[in-house]
Amino acid sequence: MLNPTLYFLRSSEQKIAADMLRYSMRLDELNKPLTDFPALDIYQKFYGLSTKDLGLYALVDNKISGAIWIRLLKAEDGAMGYVDANTPVLNIAVIPELRSKGIGFAMLNQLLQEAGAVFEQVSVSVLQDSKAVKLFEKFGFVIVEASEGKSPVDGSDVFTMLKKLEKKEVVRPTDGYDPRRWMD
Repeated sequence: MLNPTLYFLRSSEQKIAADMLRYSMRLDELNKPLTDFPALDIYQKFYGLSTKDLGLYALVDNKISGAIWIRLLKAEDGAMGYVDANTPVLNIAVIPELRSKGIGFAMLNQLLQEAGAVFEQVSVSVLQDSKAVKLFEKFGFVIVEASEGKSPVDGSDVFTMLKKLEKKEVVRPTDGYDPRRWMD
């Protein structure tokens, strides 16, 4: 297992979301560019310009090895994994040569902790025959009834999974700080 270093995905790093979306949607396996699928733009375009966009990326040996992000989308966007206007849709990607080495687990674990401060639940669209189903189940995601659909990339069978989040208080390093006691 690898121990990736995780960083928050900022709006200035929107290109990371676009690059990783290729892996998230398996476009690398089909040898297709993201531009061939304009319907997928909703998952990455203008990432970070909303305060409700939240994401992380992972570095292994100073190389971007994966990314995970959530965004609130609208019903009219036609997003895979869409549940309602208050539930963000999750995307996760790990570069192929580093899959099954704990990177996705580390990113998902951290993102769910962060998301709990803002959202009540999060959803994801998953290929029905994917190894990712087991990963999401480990974290408490459950399959949404009657959520079966087809991937816009290749028509593969997908379904939506949903995770209820524990509400977390945001704790800042300065919480409880008393400047009069700095020498103690």
